[in-house]
Amino acid sequence: MANVQAPPASRKMHDLTDQIVLITGIGCIGAGWGNGIAIATLFARQGAILFGCDLSLEAANTAKAQIISDTPTADVTVMQADATSSTSVKDFVDACIAKHGRIDILVNNVGRSEPGDPATITEETWDKQMDVNLKSVYLTSHLVLPIMASQKTGGNIVNISSVSGLRYIGKPQVAYSTTKAAILSFTRTTAVIYADKGVRLNTVVPGLINTPLVKMLADKYAGGDYEGYCEVRDKQVPMGKMGTAWDVANAALFLASKEAAYITGTEIVVDGGLTQSTGRT
Repeated sequence: MANVQAPPASRKMHDLTDQIVLITGIGCIGAGWGNGIAIATLFARQGAILFGCDLSLEAANTAKAQIISDTPTADVTVMQADATSSTSVKDFVDACIAKHGRIDILVNNVGRSEPGDPATITEETWDKQMDVNLKSVYLTSHLVLPIMASQKTGGNIVNISSVSGLRYIGKPQVAYSTTKAAILSFTRTTAVIYADKGVRLNTVVPGLINTPLVKMLADKYAGGDYEGYCEVRDKQVPMGKMGTAWDVANAALFLASKEAAYITGTEIVVDGGLTQSTGRT
């Protein structure tokens, strides 16, 4: 006879009350909402206790003030940390454990894109892309996975990748694409290894997202023509517009929540249909 289970008790959807969330890249470059601060703000609204870092302490403190302005009751701690440095990441993780005693959720949100194909990209740029986009995920996971595996409540990790790891999207950014594809494989493999230890790992895969970072991309890829660059990006998306950081945050929240308790080793693509399109209108 099948094991028939009662439905879960009614409760607030995506409730993260008192969950300790470690998040990298919590700051935001420029005015507006980047993925990191949007994820942190949404998690705070759901009751999470945030412990975030950014390479820029000023950006981290600005994010903290913005989060508290949105949710006055939010519990937010920020510090400066370099997600590519094993020493710095250890200090970050140790500080969270010293203050809260556990880590329930890890969000790896550090990343940046540099142009270049294999023939033109410099070795220095290639190495920096590997460090920022991929090594950062390894360093936090290396330290946090044993902590989560030892907790009775386990834990879960949400990594942020990109549709550039799934297909070519029109920009010569081979190092970035390589790292973002590697994050998907890293997450899937590690999820299987830790499935019986109560630790889940999943990935959010954003498409073309309209964040303050787009201004920097316009400078790199469109000669500083921000409005023209945004128009091109909007037209690339079957839904006719770029997504927002809140679209990414909503996907991250679901994967971090108890509603996703039976989901591990997979990804949610947040791209308005981009990766399923031929690119023709």
